[in-house]
Amino acid sequence: MTTLAVSNLRKSFDGVRAVDGIGFEVAAGELVAIIGPNGAGKSTCFNCVNGQLRPDAGSVRLDGRELVGLPPREAARAGIGRTFQITAAFGSLSVRENVQAALIAGRRRMLSMLPVARRLYIQEADALLDLVGMRALGDATCGALAYGDLKRVELAIALAQDPRMLLMDEPTAGMAPSSRRDLMGLVHGIAKNRSVGVLFTEHDMDIVFGYADRVLVMSRGRLIASGPPDTVRADPAVRETYLGTE
Repeated sequence: MTTLAVSNLRKSFDGVRAVDGIGFEVAAGELVAIIGPNGAGKSTCFNCVNGQLRPDAGSVRLDGRELVGLPPREAARAGIGRTFQITAAFGSLSVRENVQAALIAGRRRMLSMLPVARRLYIQEADALLDLVGMRALGDATCGALAYGDLKRVELAIALAQDPRMLLMDEPTAGMAPSSRRDLMGLVHGIAKNRSVGVLFTEHDMDIVFGYADRVLVMSRGRLIASGPPDTVRADPAVRETYLGTE
């Protein structure tokens, strides 16, 4: 079952085509990686999908609903979750409070009084922290966390709005190899168990080929290959453009 359908997506900056007619689909529970050299258009594609950028042309549909023209907040409420290369948690708030804030925002409650907000959605926040293995650190401030733990909190925040599609921009950047595998194993399990589609960019090819169900390869704004990891890894054009030849 298709969750995300992108067709003929185009975006230019000062005449440079950052995304040039991209099209792909992501199914429920599927992990799809977008790879390519710097400047290939991966981040621009991401930003068009979740509403941070408005494409010049094309369609982005989530469960059949057109998302082009929606701001990021409305795209999130429609079912798009997002994590960033640089984590975006509130360092002065506790782990639990960060997740509570995401739950409050998703349910359109006001954060006018922090003492009141701290009493909202405690059980729901703890359930999400359980899911990502961070319940024991719920009272710790995010500013004091190790980087790998902070990535897990950011994942819980992204899941707070119960997304149908999760976009992850270089989710393992800056992490030790063992922590990278732990995080992506967690994401893989959540995707399969919750039928959440995952679209992610990543420079660590061990992560890409170890966890993606399919791989999309971009170069100069276009898709040059797509398919199962082993097929893409063996593609001569991909090896020449990005992976290098042996």
